[in-house]
Amino acid sequence: MTDAAPRLAALAETLLGAPLPVRIRAWDGSEAGPPAGPTLVLANRRALRRVLWRPGELGLARAWVAGDLTVEGDLFELLDRVAGLLWERAPADVPEAPQAVRRSGLGKLRALRPYLPGLPERAAGVAGTTALLRDPEARAALRDLVALARPWPAPAPPPEEAPRRGGQTHSKYRDRQAISHHYDVGNEFYEHVLGPSMVYSCAYWSPGSTLEEAQRDKLDLVCRKLGLQPGERLLDVGCGWGSMALHAAREYGVRVTGVTLSREQAVYARKRAAEEGLADRVDIRIQDYRDVKDGPYDAISSIGMAEHVGAERYREYARTLHALLAPGGRLLNHQIARPPEPDEEAYRIDEFIDAYVFPDGELSPLGTTVGELERVGFEVRDVEALREHYALTLRAWVARLEEHWEQAVRLTSPGRARAWRLYMAASALGFEHGRLGVNQILAVKPAAAGRSGLPLRLRTWGA
Repeated sequence: MTDAAPRLAALAETLLGAPLPVRIRAWDGSEAGPPAGPTLVLANRRALRRVLWRPGELGLARAWVAGDLTVEGDLFELLDRVAGLLWERAPADVPEAPQAVRRSGLGKLRALRPYLPGLPERAAGVAGTTALLRDPEARAALRDLVALARPWPAPAPPPEEAPRRGGQTHSKYRDRQAISHHYDVGNEFYEHVLGPSMVYSCAYWSPGSTLEEAQRDKLDLVCRKLGLQPGERLLDVGCGWGSMALHAAREYGVRVTGVTLSREQAVYARKRAAEEGLADRVDIRIQDYRDVKDGPYDAISSIGMAEHVGAERYREYARTLHALLAPGGRLLNHQIARPPEPDEEAYRIDEFIDAYVFPDGELSPLGTTVGELERVGFEVRDVEALREHYALTLRAWVARLEEHWEQAVRLTSPGRARAWRLYMAASALGFEHGRLGVNQILAVKPAAAGRSGLPLRLRTWGA
């Protein structure tokens, strides 16, 4: 029989309470769903098994990374169409949406999972589960799903999944493990994705600019916000491949200390500094920011690093940077943010990102970050939101990855390349739709009598 896709479509529509948003093709060649647009391809039954054994983003991610699940057509369009399956949040224009609306299709499957025959129980059911179970169509669809999936044995996770980490979360040891998983996959891979700038953070776009121009403009924006002057000392926390350190030393005449936990990044950055004749002004260290003891610095840049710090350690991070600055010193903190949750205690790290991209990475609301900086003595002087800029940056990275796909696969693995393509495409949509934000926060450590040393009219960098 070649009817797997219609049966899956019926199940999806039972869970969604709405027509299937994309076309699907099953391993038996059958198809169902809207005829136009991208197609979600289930290469084998294992794709279903992964979702049954781990309902939610992680189950889908494992199927994608392993190649059990693929897409024909525009990946961005498909992700946009299936957003209701992935994100368990009410639409922005329905702030008082009931629980039934807030729960995604996968969320409903997760709640029903304890009732699927033969599978180990997980968390207890939630509101709306009983009603679904009383529905004969829902019960029949669940039985059909198990029959289609033939879920035994449980599939092993793809080898690209981060191993279980030991030690206390965000301890120095565990942070080294997480950073190594993310960054030590080969500098050549990142060259293909990021381009010659080797800047792994949101660019600063103007109409008609290229990725390289937009990244150069971002680095210069940071330098201008910090008001760097020749001879000053700059600490670049999480310096990556050295792009910010090199730009500041070359263009502004400052002496830069860059710290990273990635050995591959440090080797690459030191080589670049030597090639540009800047080794006497750029010191790249493999060092945790908590171990930097040679302050005071006149300015600190932290670009895309604070996401690794974690909520429990954020005040320590802020206090450490505050102590490393001279009175009147400036901090530019460039950080991804998320909207606040109705119950912040309910916030959980995204399973897919944690397993395949940023182990132990955490996002905080902008207000929380500003509050933590202020609590340790910083005076926040400016906040600039760059949300749309990051969406453009991520789309440019996806385009580069797709252009250099064969090289990326050769340098890492097919699963790693697939994980990065999904992560960057989904993140781009997250920024476009406001599920994610990114902000540059300029803060100062006031000098005696509250002097900030900043000009009366601060926003001269946008001219």
